[in-house]
Amino acid sequence: MNKQEKFISLLFGLAIIGYFFFNANSKKADVLEDVPVAQTQTAVEQAPVQAAQVQVAPSSTVVEKKVSHVKPEKIVVLKNNLVEVEFSSWGAVAKKATLLKYATSPGKISESNPPVCLDFKDAPAFALDGIDNLASDADYDVVNQTSNSVTFANAFISRTFTLKDNYGIALEEKLAGEGVNRANTISIGSLSMGTSKNDILSVDSWVNKIGADGDTVEHHSETEPLKGLLVSGAGGCGGSPSGENKDRIERTILGSRKWVALKSRFFVTALAKSSDVNNGFSVVINNDTTKQTYSPKSISAAISFDKLEKSRSMEFFVGPKKQSLLWDLGMKDVMEFGMWRWVCYPIVWFLNACNDFIISGFGIAILILTLILRVIFWPLTHKSTVGMRKMQEIQPKIKEVREKFKDNPQRMNMEMMALYREHKVNPMSSCLPMLVQIPIFIALFTVLRSAVELRYAPFLWIADLSEPECLFPELFSAIGGLNILPILMALTMGVQSALTPSTGDKNQQRMMMVIMPIMMLVMFYSFPSALSLYWTVSQVLSIAQMWWIRKNYNPENAQA
Repeated sequence: MNKQEKFISLLFGLAIIGYFFFNANSKKADVLEDVPVAQTQTAVEQAPVQAAQVQVAPSSTVVEKKVSHVKPEKIVVLKNNLVEVEFSSWGAVAKKATLLKYATSPGKISESNPPVCLDFKDAPAFALDGIDNLASDADYDVVNQTSNSVTFANAFISRTFTLKDNYGIALEEKLAGEGVNRANTISIGSLSMGTSKNDILSVDSWVNKIGADGDTVEHHSETEPLKGLLVSGAGGCGGSPSGENKDRIERTILGSRKWVALKSRFFVTALAKSSDVNNGFSVVINNDTTKQTYSPKSISAAISFDKLEKSRSMEFFVGPKKQSLLWDLGMKDVMEFGMWRWVCYPIVWFLNACNDFIISGFGIAILILTLILRVIFWPLTHKSTVGMRKMQEIQPKIKEVREKFKDNPQRMNMEMMALYREHKVNPMSSCLPMLVQIPIFIALFTVLRSAVELRYAPFLWIADLSEPECLFPELFSAIGGLNILPILMALTMGVQSALTPSTGDKNQQRMMMVIMPIMMLVMFYSFPSALSLYWTVSQVLSIAQMWWIRKNYNPENAQA
């Protein structure tokens, strides 16, 4: 392995490690025809007193409002073929939303494997707070109901909720009297942390800025005052709040926002649009007290407004973190693709296109993507491999030049360049294939760690492409189950290194054949199996290409 090969191998490894380290420390559909169903039921009377907390200023001051309910709670269920939302007349809020296309566990949706339910028990969605004489859980009457909408009203305000296409929920509010010139908030619900090591729990928003800077999207896991308190990307949470209640942490983020989104690894609840301009939002983080170290269990958020005019309208999104849906809402940055978005967006589009129009199954889609990328890079890889073969052939002449002009480095470099030109060799050709694959690899990692399309997607023996294989978990409990793909990946990496022409020291080459595969095995072992599948298949194809070049290589006709 020559100096250039060693350098680029080290650069490749450091780039991957650095990317993962950075993420760990930054703490980080097509429109479907509705099939509306509406259902109303009266619940038995519950406890007569409930408490709601309102943050009246950007501080930790909390005012409790208690309501003695006079009327029994009425539950209204609105449903289409994508989502089922359960509304309550106590507060005119949503208590939970069921995403009908996404199963709770691997496998098809059934009685034993129900759809995913986003339970807003920690913070009911769409709760209105801060209005005089109107508690967040005040009594409402159901005054109108259609197949896809419901209107709640009392003496102060009416609130109409309408299910829209693609997981949208519209809210229209109308006051019975004049506008209220007082700060008020509307909740966008809550999300809970899952059980996977790859799960996240974070907040994003689009900041309205006045001036030359324009609008920006802010990932609040990376900025104060929430930095270190949320889990984002591939890393864990590094937060350790002190001097406050660690079980329930509150933060206020000031400044107008176009949209605000709570997100887990695969799901989002967000305020997407509003007729009124907000002045920021507050976040509540509930800590998981069952763990020894600080770890977020759930997060909730409420959008702040300076006043409530006679009426206002909003649109919320409660659904999967799917690129096509978020793109249409102007919220594509919730995917958090960062600087690699120019590669990530087409990758997500291609995987969906393959699954929808070519063959069903994201495992096959990943194989097709891998094959296409190898074909695209074939000329580059071919030229690199041939160049390394020719470099290997002229090593005796290179050694002669080095020995002859060892006391004259400038002359030695001139003679070396002349030797390269004579034999049509580019000494940097071996570096280029590795360099161009770094953004592709990082983009794939970014996509495959959070693409909802891969959630519970099976392939061969793999039950879930978004998670490690985790075979025989009881037998291999010490390492979290047996993951075959990372092992195959390390083995193919060793074979690929052995087949790669080298001009360096043989002992160093053998050492790299062992160290690099072991390092990658350790890194990849707990990563999504989709990523290991891509990298393993890519290396198998690379091995086949190297074997073909070696079999058909003709030194006289070879071009580097």
